[in-house]
Amino acid sequence: MFVCAGESEQFDFAKAIGIGMVDTAINLTKLCISRRPEFIFFVGSAGSYGEKKIFDIIESKTASNIENSFWNGGSYTPIDNIVSSIEDPSKEIIINSSNYITTDSKISKHYLSKNIHLENMEYYTIIKVAKSFGIPVAGAFIVTNYCNKNAHRDFLSNHKEAMARLSAYIKR
Repeated sequence: MFVCAGESEQFDFAKAIGIGMVDTAINLTKLCISRRPEFIFFVGSAGSYGEKKIFDIIESKTASNIENSFWNGGSYTPIDNIVSSIEDPSKEIIINSSNYITTDSKISKHYLSKNIHLENMEYYTIIKVAKSFGIPVAGAFIVTNYCNKNAHRDFLSNHKEAMARLSAYIKR
């Protein structure tokens, strides 16, 4: 089953499940209970922490949930903040999820040092829900912007072409 966030990120082959971590968790859980899929494949946009370029398409089976304040000692978490649907995620590109978009490019070096290259608001939740139901999961992401002060502007200007490219990639 293909899933996506929805609203501005809808695809004719994917079910929209909500934007952000909370709506995604609720709606994907409901979907898994009512129509348990054999496999979940998430498609969406992502911001790059700097090494991945605009319109790069990255597939991953690993996500993190790290808030920017973690890197300067402003927060901690008792949860396992990296999840994966594979046994050895050490060579995976990790996708970070938060309900906030990073606009401070100085933070990027911290993420990159942990092999976290992209951010997408939903993916951590997608993997957590899929794992709780024992459903295999993966995702494909297209870079729409860099995580810097121009993140939103660049997202908006690249979004339409990015969605067309990602859709063509998946359909191939």
